[in-house]
Amino acid sequence: MCCDYGLSIRQSCSALALSRSVYSYKPRPRDDSPLIKALLSLAERYPRYGFGKLFSVLRRHGHRWNRKRVYRVYCLLKMNLRRKGKKRLPSRNPRLLAVPSAANICWSIDFMHDALANGQRFRTFNVLDDFSRECLAIEVDTNLPAARIVRVLERIVAWRGLPDKLRMDNGPELVSVTLADWAETNSVELEFIQPGKPTQNSYVERFNKTYRNEILDFYLFSTLTEVKEITRTWIKEYNEERPHDSLGKMTPAEFVVAHSTQNISTYGWY
Repeated sequence: MCCDYGLSIRQSCSALALSRSVYSYKPRPRDDSPLIKALLSLAERYPRYGFGKLFSVLRRHGHRWNRKRVYRVYCLLKMNLRRKGKKRLPSRNPRLLAVPSAANICWSIDFMHDALANGQRFRTFNVLDDFSRECLAIEVDTNLPAARIVRVLERIVAWRGLPDKLRMDNGPELVSVTLADWAETNSVELEFIQPGKPTQNSYVERFNKTYRNEILDFYLFSTLTEVKEITRTWIKEYNEERPHDSLGKMTPAEFVVAHSTQNISTYGWY
C-alpha cells in the first residue's frame, strides 16, 4: 500500500485495522542454552523423572523459567517418557484412605520381587510412614523370614520410635506368630487389608511403583550388594531430594520438619 498507493505506514495500518506495534514488532532471538543445559543435567541425575518432577526440581533449584517454555524445550529434546497404559474398571464404591495426622501413627509394609542378571531371585521388604511418605527401610535379600522382618522393624524403632499401627497384606511372613508376638509386646496394632484388595494399602503400593520404575526396572543387577548400595543411595534421594506431589511439592524430610515446626509453634512441643 505504501509503494502502490503512496500511503504512509500510519495510513496503511489504519486502513487494514492493524496495530502499529504489531507491524513494528521484531521477535528477539531466545537463547535456550541455559535451560537445555539444566534439563540435560537433571535428566542425567534423575533419569526416571518425567516433566512434572523435572520442572519441580528446577523450581527448587531457583530457576524461574515459564512452565510452557520448559515444556517446549523438554519436547524438542525428545525427553518424553513413554508410560505403560492400563485399562482399569472404575470402583463402584471408592473409599478414601485415611491420612494420619502425625508421623509414627501408621506404617505401611509390603514385599516386592525381582531377579539378578544370572536369574537369581531376591525380595525386598519396604517400610513407609503413611503421614510423610518417608521411606523408613528397604531390606534386600534372597530370603526374608518373619524373624528378619522383626529385626528390621527393631532397627527402625531404635531411631524412629514405635508406630501405633502397621498396615499390611496377608503374606505368610506377616501373619506369623513371630510378628504377632512382637506387636503384642510393643503394643503395636496389626491392620490386615482384605485379600485381593491392594488399594487398601495404597501408600506403599504407590511407593512400590516408584521404586520399581526408578530402580528395579532401570538397572540390571549382577549382585545383591549392588542392589543394596543403589537402593541405599536412592532412599536418601527419595526422602531428601525428590518432591512429592501429595506433600505440596515438598520432600518427605522437608514435610516432617515443617510439621514439627508447626507443632512446636502451636503447642510448644512435638
